[in-house]
Formats: sequence, structure tokens, C-alpha cells
Amino acid sequence: MAKDRPVYMGPRLRRLRRELGLTQADMAADLEISASYVALLERNQRPLTADMLLRLARTYRLDMAEVAGDGGAEQTARLAAVLKDPMFADIDMPTLATQDVAVNYPGVTEALLRLYTSYREEHLALADRGADRDAASGAADAPDPVAEARLFIAARRNSFPLLDDAAEKLATEAEAEGGLAGWLKARHNLRVRRLPTDVMAGSMRRLDRHRDAVLLDDALDGASSQFQLALQIAYLEMRKTFDAVLKDGQFSGTSGRNLARRALANYGAAALLMPYGAFAKAVEARHYDVEALARQFGTSFEQTAHRLTTLQKPGQERVPFFFLRVDPAGNVSKRLDGAGFPFARHGGSCPLWSVHRVFETPREVVTQWLELPDGQRFFSIARTVTAGGGGWGAPRVDRAIALTCAAEHAHRLIYTQGAVAAEPTPIGVTCRLCHRTQCMARSAPPIGRDMLPDDFRRTRAPFGFADG
Repeated sequence: MAKDRPVYMGPRLRRLRRELGLTQADMAADLEISASYVALLERNQRPLTADMLLRLARTYRLDMAEVAGDGGAEQTARLAAVLKDPMFADIDMPTLATQDVAVNYPGVTEALLRLYTSYREEHLALADRGADRDAASGAADAPDPVAEARLFIAARRNSFPLLDDAAEKLATEAEAEGGLAGWLKARHNLRVRRLPTDVMAGSMRRLDRHRDAVLLDDALDGASSQFQLALQIAYLEMRKTFDAVLKDGQFSGTSGRNLARRALANYGAAALLMPYGAFAKAVEARHYDVEALARQFGTSFEQTAHRLTTLQKPGQERVPFFFLRVDPAGNVSKRLDGAGFPFARHGGSCPLWSVHRVFETPREVVTQWLELPDGQRFFSIARTVTAGGGGWGAPRVDRAIALTCAAEHAHRLIYTQGAVAAEPTPIGVTCRLCHRTQCMARSAPPIGRDMLPDDFRRTRAPFGFADG
């Protein structure tokens, strides 16, 4: 039979003593042991026996679990997660050694964890500055309204319960009037008119106060027409709510605030077409089937996927999603985060992600398991969507969208039911932050790694890196 491993809890005992405001001599007197023995225990030169644990619990009226703790399990797990970073790949760190460091040297462990967190923050800041340098000269110092609006939305996890509540009330009123057009006529005496594209002069929607009408481009499909009507209602009825939501936003100018306000209006329009209560119930019934939900609510695939990122109303949360929209050149035109995913700020440029390949299979949903360098896993669906068109020769734009959730939620999606989980595709947040040295799809070296000359050896990967 295996012999039990001695339990050393010196740092925990020292922390407990300090929390109680005791000296080693005080604790020794309370426990009826010598002060030198307390010192040996705190330096892990003696194991903490079961009898001593009982004495501590009885003397200081502590819960046994509080005294014993979790054996350093939490610190061990945190340290192990940090050591999975590819930058440590060449360091041999056995699991037992990691556990010993975390348990016996919690102060050192905490210092390492703080240092790594600081490193990651600076890492992201460097990536931001690198992106700024790629822009026009001087742009790094200029306010970026798009970034400000994205930050405003992301900081609130793309969830605005005030808008959801207002939209739900409006949706009930609109249903009583036979739809959005009926509501506009009854509430604002506005009729809906569809006019040819050339008459609309580049507008999809226009509020004509002179003729008491909402004018729509007749090239819009049904889902787009309904969304534009909902958007007009949002602007007519939710202005005060927009102001209430925006009042604590940090914007350097009017452009950032106006972009954030436009995002809130789009949010309100989607909430009007897909009211929170009804939509949240439907997503569970249909297991997050985006196409089926779009049919049920008369919305487009993109509108529905977008709405799925907003279902984080306190007490009524659903699966948290990250949403990305890219064009064939890889430019990100929309990024929405309902879960705080690590690629919310920089993600989307990894060519190994299927969102960049779905242009080869238009309008087909493609599923993929993903794994980031730190071991986090996600499940993604991607599909192309088309904007514009509506007639021969009418300009149209094809884009791809991806909807992603953490692996722990994937079982709730219809796309994984009955299917065996495939081996995840290793992707990076962005090449500048990815330390996978063997990636053949890499377009730029990672920050903080020295490149090796290729005078005598050329690797298959685009760049060769020093080990340390």
C-alpha cells in the first residue's frame, strides 16, 4: 500500500498566523508547542500533522476546510494554465513540480502570475501600437471613433437590458396594430412607401416628414425592409433610452458617440424584431439553429446571428457568443462580443479559421472546433452572407460571418448534436500574439521572439525563432 505523502503547509500557516495578528511565540503558546517548531512548520521543514491541524481548528475556532484549504489546487491550476503558453514550450516543467511550487511557494507563484498578467497586458498594448503603425502616419495619436464605439459596446458585453425592455413593449404594440407598418400609421401617421432605387438616390430608408411617409428602396428584400422599419421606429421611440445608455460612455468626439448611438439603434431594431423573451425561448427550443430562427422571426441569417450575441440579460442569460464579419480580403467590418472572448479585440485574421474559407462554399454553414495557444477551445459556425443586389446589375457585397462559443457551451447547439467532436484546429488570436513557431500560415513574427538567420537552415515555417 502506498505511503501517504507528508503535508507541508508552511506558507498557509504563516498567512493564517499573520491574519490572526499573532507572533510565532503567541501561536506556539496557544498550541502548546515551541516557537522554534512553529518556525520549522512555516519554513516547510516539518510536515503539518493531522493532530496539529485539529489543534489549529479547535484553538482558533476555524473550519477544518479553511485550515487545510484546497491544497493549492487553485494556484496550481492557474500556474499550469500560464505555463501552457507556447513561449514556455522549451522549458521542462513536470506537473508535480508545478504543484510543488504552487503549494510550497504561494508568494512566488502569485508574483509569477501577476508578472504574466502584466506581460499579457503589455503584449496586447504592443499589438495595438503595431496596428497603429500600419495605419497612415500620425494616425496613432488621432482619436479612432470606430475603436471607441467598439470599446463601448464590448465593455458592456453587447447587452443593453434597457433597450430590450423598451423594444419588447414596442413589439407588443406593433403586433396589436398588425405589424410595424400598421404601428407607424397608427402612432405617427406615417405610411410606408417603396420607391425605385434611382428615386431613393442611394438611400435604403428615408423619413419624409413633408409627405408623412417612410420611404424604402424597393430593391430591399423582406428581412431588410422589416429591419429598416424597425430601425426607424427605434429612432422615433428610443432616443431617450439611447441617451441614458450613452451618458457614461467615454468618447473623445462626436464621431465615436454617433457610431455607438447607431450601434444602439441597430440593437433596438433587432430587439424589436426578435423580442428578448420570445427569442430567448425560441433559441432553446430550436437549439440555436440560426437558419431556423431566421425563418421563424422573418429575419436574415446575419441579423439572427447578431441577435444571438445579445442574450445576456441578467437572470435570462443564454449561450454567450462572439460574432465576426469579414470580407474576402480578410478585413473585419463587424466584431461583437457577448462573452469576453480573448480574440474580441484582435481576432479574425488567422487564415486557419474557416470563416476565411467559406467563400468557397457560399451560403453553406461550416462548423469547426478551434483551439487557442493557451489551450482554450471554442466551437465556430461560419457562413457567407450577401448585402445589396435586388436586381440585375445591382451592386452586391459578399461577406462571411462567424458565430463562436466556448467549448463548454457547444453541446447546447444543434450543430454538435449527434456528431463526434473533431480534432480542434490550432488558431491564433493574431500572428503578432501567437507563439506557435511551426505554423506555416504565419504572416508575421510574434512580438518578443528573435528570428534566426537562415544561412545554414531554412524551416518549413515562414520564420525561424530562437528557443529563448
